[in-house]
Amino acid sequence: MPGTVLSVFVVNPQRIGGVEMFARELSLQLDTLGWKSVLCFLAAPPQNVERFLTVPGASIERLSGLDRLRWSVLRDMSGILRKHRPEIVHMHFTPQISPFPWFARLHSVRRNYLTDHISRAEGAEPERAAWWKVAVARTLNWPLTGLIAVSDYNARSSATNGLVPPGRVTRIYNGVDLSRISGDPGRFRRERQIPENRAIVLQVSWMIPEKGVEDLLEAARLVLARNPNVQFVLAGEGACRREYMTRVQAAGMADHFTWTGLIDDPLASGVYAAADVVCQLSRWQEAFGWMITEAMACGKPVIATRVGGIPEILEDGASGYLVNRRQPAEAADRILYLLENRELRLRMGACGRRVVETRFNLQQNVGQLLELYGVGDGWKRFT
Repeated sequence: MPGTVLSVFVVNPQRIGGVEMFARELSLQLDTLGWKSVLCFLAAPPQNVERFLTVPGASIERLSGLDRLRWSVLRDMSGILRKHRPEIVHMHFTPQISPFPWFARLHSVRRNYLTDHISRAEGAEPERAAWWKVAVARTLNWPLTGLIAVSDYNARSSATNGLVPPGRVTRIYNGVDLSRISGDPGRFRRERQIPENRAIVLQVSWMIPEKGVEDLLEAARLVLARNPNVQFVLAGEGACRREYMTRVQAAGMADHFTWTGLIDDPLASGVYAAADVVCQLSRWQEAFGWMITEAMACGKPVIATRVGGIPEILEDGASGYLVNRRQPAEAADRILYLLENRELRLRMGACGRRVVETRFNLQQNVGQLLELYGVGDGWKRFT
C-alpha cells in the first residue's frame, strides 16, 4: 500500500542546487507511485525554491536546530512524525552516530535510511573506528535499514569504520537534472559584462579553504602571466570570500575576476554554458563533486583534484584532467593547455556529457533509491 516518505535534510534550501533538485525529483517519482513526500529542511525555503519544490504529493516542513541536537529538536521532530506518520524516514547530512534511527523506530517508522554526503578531512583514509565507538554506533544504528553512500569512496569509508554493518551500505550516486540546463553561452557573459575576447575559467563552490580556492587564485596568477585574455569566475558564497577578493585586489588581478556570490539556479543561469573550462581544486576528500557533474552535463571539460570520490566521476584525459591537491602550477598548466585547444575542449565536454547521461542521471539514480525503498520498479522505468 502507498504511504509517506519523510526526507530530512540538514541544509538551508537557499537555491535550486543538487539537494533541491534531488528532493523535487524524489517527490515527483513517489507521486507517480501514489506515495506522499514530506521534505524537511533547517529553514523555510525562499519563494523561488518553494515554488520549485511544490509538486503534486509533496509538502514542506521546517525543523530548525537539527544541526545542533537538542531536546527541542526531538520534540519538534516528534510532532512532524506524528503529523505525517511516514513509513520511511530518510536522513541526509546527519552523523552516522545519532539517536534518529531509534527515535524514528519509537514512532512506528518501518524503515530508516541515512545518506552519507559528508566529505572527509584532507588526506583522510578509511580506517576502523575505536571499539567503543563501534559498539555505541552499532547499538544506535540497530534500527537503521540502510546507509546510502554517494560515492564508492564514501561507501568504503563507511564500511571500514564499522559504525554501520557493511552489509547495510549501498552506493547510489548523486545525479543531475539534465532538463534544467541553459544552452545560452552569451547570457551570463552579457549580464556580468565579461569582455568577449576573454576565455572563462569557472569554479562553482563554497568560498572556503577546503574547496581549494587559494590554489585557484595562485593558478590564476600563473595563467594570467602567460595569457591575459582570461576571466576567472568564482560562483558561490562562504566565510572566506571577502578575504579572497582582497588577495586578488592586492595582486592586481581584480579586473580578471568575477565574483558572483550565491547563484540561485546555477544550471539554468547559464554560468556553466558560458565557461570554457571548469575547475574544482578541492583539498578535502570530496564525498562526490556535484558541481563537477553539473559542468560535465553542460558539456564542459573539468580540471579537478584527485581526492575522495572525484576520480570516480572524472576520467583523467577523457572528460578532463585530474591534478594533485595543493599543486596550482599543475592546474595552471592544464588550464592553459585546454584554452589553447578548442577541439580538445569540445571532445572532453562531449565525453563528460555522455558519462552524466549514463551514470549521473538524476531520474535514474532516484529510481535506484526507490527500488532500494521497495516502493516501485525504480530505475528500470528510466532506462
